[in-house]
Amino acid sequence: MYNFTYHRASGLRQAQNLLGKLEDPKLLAGGMTLLPTMKMRLASPANIIDLERVEGLNGIELKGRSLVIGALARHVDVASSDVVKQAIPALAELAGMIGDPAVRHRGTIGGSVANNDPNADYPAACLGLGATIITTKRKIVADEFFKGLFETALEPDEIITKVSFPLAKKAAYQKFRNPASRYALVGVFVAKRPSEIRVAVTGAGGGGVFRVKSFEEALKKRFSPKVLEGLSVPADGMASDIHGSAEYRAHLIGVLARRAVAAAG
Repeated sequence: MYNFTYHRASGLRQAQNLLGKLEDPKLLAGGMTLLPTMKMRLASPANIIDLERVEGLNGIELKGRSLVIGALARHVDVASSDVVKQAIPALAELAGMIGDPAVRHRGTIGGSVANNDPNADYPAACLGLGATIITTKRKIVADEFFKGLFETALEPDEIITKVSFPLAKKAAYQKFRNPASRYALVGVFVAKRPSEIRVAVTGAGGGGVFRVKSFEEALKKRFSPKVLEGLSVPADGMASDIHGSAEYRAHLIGVLARRAVAAAG
């Protein structure tokens, strides 16, 4: 590690003020992405603003046809919530697959979405369900929020407060885990909504989470794993590392998409 200045915000307004006036700040909302990236020297903020004591950002509630989850809701809260299990069971299952118990008891949905780790699970759920990310300034639809590896549409002084997920008729998430980190080597979230079908992939893309439009078009005709047989995703643009080649990841997308459709059905 290296030297940085630690700040513990007592409220959202104070966090906002600190974020606007401090030099090179980073928000800490669980730290399950930020701290590892700092240890690997992929991030080196001069100031850290801890949001743990900020109240009112960890609620989970159903509002009309949307499930609204506060940014500081921990993964274990989402996984164990009866509201989530009834509204969007696939989201509860996804949260229960994240990391290990230590990670699930510390990591938050807001921290995961804001950091946009290319192997994180929540970005796939946000993109797959067509979620809206609500901040201290505005509302951002998921299709416009995720911009690339560890990159989002968030402005420097903007803080995520909630994530709103539209309810889906059918949804499922399938994940091929890295056996050590339990991050998604490839994860596929499939959702069938009244107006559209979405297929979102995490872990595989060289540019982060993305949708597979060819799969979505096929599933509009018939929501069945059989319609995806023979369809594939090009290996070009896929991530490639010691854990799996681009071709391997491209193959896994098809396999997991078919499993997700079967599970949703």
